[in-house]
Amino acid sequence: MMDFLLQLDKEWLLAINTGCKSAWLDVVCPFMRKQSNWYVLYAVLLYICYRKWNRQALWIVLGATFLVLVSDQLSANLIKNTVQRIRPCNEPSLNGIIYNIVGCGKGYSFISAHATNHFAIAVFFSVLFQPTYKWFALIALVWAALIAFSQVYVGVHYPLDVICGALLGSGLGYIAARIINPKLQPSNV
Repeated sequence: MMDFLLQLDKEWLLAINTGCKSAWLDVVCPFMRKQSNWYVLYAVLLYICYRKWNRQALWIVLGATFLVLVSDQLSANLIKNTVQRIRPCNEPSLNGIIYNIVGCGKGYSFISAHATNHFAIAVFFSVLFQPTYKWFALIALVWAALIAFSQVYVGVHYPLDVICGALLGSGLGYIAARIINPKLQPSNV
């Protein structure tokens, strides 16, 4: 069963990585996966939190910081170093087949820390912003999914790496938001 899943994962990878190849995605996907491109978005999220909860937004900053630390350590260190799955761009059987446009790195592949961290943040803020900003959840989840897709497109992760990272991050984000949410009362600002 495991061999079947790994073979299917490789086929999905090639369908996305080589089958979807386009000049447009060659620009968009590297941009999407670069963390520093999202600093302005993070600042906007914190501003919205400040407007909604005033000084209580400190709980959100602390919660989001702790969430990212936990999600990153679980995915980038604990799980990757335990599973030790070779990245597709370093996989000998894919040498010359894989389309890698961002470099590969030396780290392991399973699970995607990008997917884990971005889905954690997307779900965390989606839960916190309900019901005031109902539209936010869709935008946040599409944003995180595009980042996860980009990881596969550029050849540094398999689809199951990002799917499992998305599931882990979503769970962590939901738990963190539920812990923080009872502490918040809307401000009168």
